[in-house]
Amino acid sequence: MTTLWFRHLRPQDRVSVKPHASPVLHAINHLLGELDAAYLTRLRDFGGLQSYPSRTKDPDPVDYSTGSVGIGATAPIWGAISRRYVDGLTAGAGTGRQYSLLGDAELDEGAVWEAVLDPAVAELGELVWVVDLNRQSLDRVVPDIAADKLRGMFNAAGWQVITLKYGRLLQEFFSRPGGDELRHRIDTMPNPEYQRLLRCGASELRRRLPGTGPDAGRIADLAAQLDDEKLMAAIADLAGHDLDALDEAFSTIDDSRPTVIFAYTIKGHGLATQGHPQNHSALLTDEQMRDMAARVGADPADPWRPFPDGSPAQALCLNTAQRLHREESPRLAPPDLPVDMGRTPSGVATTQAAIGRALLDLAREAPEAARRVVTVSPDVSSSTNLGGWVNKVGVWSATERPNWFADDRETILHWRERPTGQHIELGIAEVNLVGLLGELGATWSRWGQPLLPIGVLYDPFVERALEPWSYGIYAGGQSILVGTPSGVSLAPEGGAHQSIKTPSIGLEQPGCVSYEPAFVLDTEWTLLAALGQLGRPDGCSAYLRTSTRPVDQSLASMPADPAARERRRRQVVAGAYLLRRTEAPALSIAAMGALVPEALAAAERLEQTGIAADVICVTSPDLLYRAVRARQGHEAAESWILDQIFPSNRATPLVTVLDGHPHTLTFLATINRVPTTALGVTRFGQSGSLEDVYRHHGVDADSIVRAALDLTG
Repeated sequence: MTTLWFRHLRPQDRVSVKPHASPVLHAINHLLGELDAAYLTRLRDFGGLQSYPSRTKDPDPVDYSTGSVGIGATAPIWGAISRRYVDGLTAGAGTGRQYSLLGDAELDEGAVWEAVLDPAVAELGELVWVVDLNRQSLDRVVPDIAADKLRGMFNAAGWQVITLKYGRLLQEFFSRPGGDELRHRIDTMPNPEYQRLLRCGASELRRRLPGTGPDAGRIADLAAQLDDEKLMAAIADLAGHDLDALDEAFSTIDDSRPTVIFAYTIKGHGLATQGHPQNHSALLTDEQMRDMAARVGADPADPWRPFPDGSPAQALCLNTAQRLHREESPRLAPPDLPVDMGRTPSGVATTQAAIGRALLDLAREAPEAARRVVTVSPDVSSSTNLGGWVNKVGVWSATERPNWFADDRETILHWRERPTGQHIELGIAEVNLVGLLGELGATWSRWGQPLLPIGVLYDPFVERALEPWSYGIYAGGQSILVGTPSGVSLAPEGGAHQSIKTPSIGLEQPGCVSYEPAFVLDTEWTLLAALGQLGRPDGCSAYLRTSTRPVDQSLASMPADPAARERRRRQVVAGAYLLRRTEAPALSIAAMGALVPEALAAAERLEQTGIAADVICVTSPDLLYRAVRARQGHEAAESWILDQIFPSNRATPLVTVLDGHPHTLTFLATINRVPTTALGVTRFGQSGSLEDVYRHHGVDADSIVRAALDLTG
């Protein structure tokens, strides 16, 4: 980090700093005048410096939030694509390298290789990863020798690989007679054996170093040429601690392809804890701290003392601060969006198809806003009804590529790849999808250019992508995630693709509003509302759960009067509306998404038995729960929707039903403290017809009627 910041970094570059190097980042920012010294004693304090670098919570400049293993390392990949996308849209993001500083144990994380292997990554020459190869993870010394395998994997992916292994002292040692044998001995010894050498005194080191092979004598003779102090220094002399070697490596980066630098280091280099398997959280004693301070010329009683005026160190810091100064990009306001595009759908349609239709309508009604929409998919564009949108806007690519099927008359999906395309297609890796979404959703704060990113994936795989998606939101990325198709309504597919827990995930995810629309117009309105929350300091992300179940749109009973239509729209966006109203209800049925037709059918049958039932269409349990908490004084949110949809003078026993886990809606009974029963899905799915699957899970009209009779009987 010293070499990078004080020699090579430019203001247009961005750096993702590995979690445990956050103190180094804060120290550098202090030296450059970006952080007051008062913060230096407040690492991990409430309101102080974060444990891991955070774009949104640290008081000093942080380019990427890190902390979750693998995600901070890969974020600059998605940052590079986002920068290129913005620059193609507005020519306002400039250029610059994207650095990742990561540990070798972090390369165990699958997210790293999902990202490295995506076909688009090999074209990103601005990527530079520096791997701190210290052979240790949190608990142990990593067994065996993985470096050669790792180098081969990056080579195979098209990366430039630079290895910094031995320092100048050790290399000079290798040039002597017996040096080749010593190099071979160190190269082939297991990681734990090498780490153990670092913990030895001189005499034990002389005994252990030669080993027991045929070259042991020559290695022992070579070691005998050095005094104890120099021998111990030589064995710990790795190139990752050599500023000149690092400087040369940064100077030889090939900007035509991604680069990885393997910098061999020793964890705790120069300290009493160096190389120890359990040094992850080790603390130095007072005596050890004083010894370290003496070696680096610091005063333990005044550790934050600035460099003397006029000193070379002060001049270096001042010059570096001037060189790295960034002018803050002026922030463009998000585009104006319609709230209602005026259509009233008819016939039979699905909410999944409604997403693609709404995007095409947006391109017609608000082309300036639609130009900032970018969709992302992990190889499921056609099966999630984005084909029409992709045909209209094209596929984004760093360079224009020929469409070899342009003259094939049987081709329905036109795959035109060019830098102006608005759809980004990734491989089958949901972690990559949400990683890119997070960075596309952060362009408003990085370069002042708001985008409207929408990621589409199969709903059960939201759980696979949940942690990096959540981390992207934590880091300030604002985007829309569409989970489709969802639930057991995907009946013939069987249990593997039938999601259960995602409705409650949407309710519980911070920084995000979740919706599950029942009708096409509900989908349009909630999508537009979600788009309106993107690209702004007070904005948030959204999760839309949609279905492939065809639903008769006349069941929505859309009011024709413009004022009544607007009232319905406001209620849809706020979380719920009264779909079926009776004069004197004895029961209420609150249904969500694909199961609203079953709720309406059950209400009709109950009326025939003399039980009047209201049907409430829930579009966002998330927003309703916030309204409940606001009414209780727990958070700041609007609660008017509860007064309109759940007025106390119409309180009745309540049946809730959804195509997901039933506990998602059980809180609705607390609004008026009414008797309740909750229907939903609590088991893995089954293949079959829709009727069979709904009956199996107890969410069909018969089950709703039985539950209602139990409550009212």
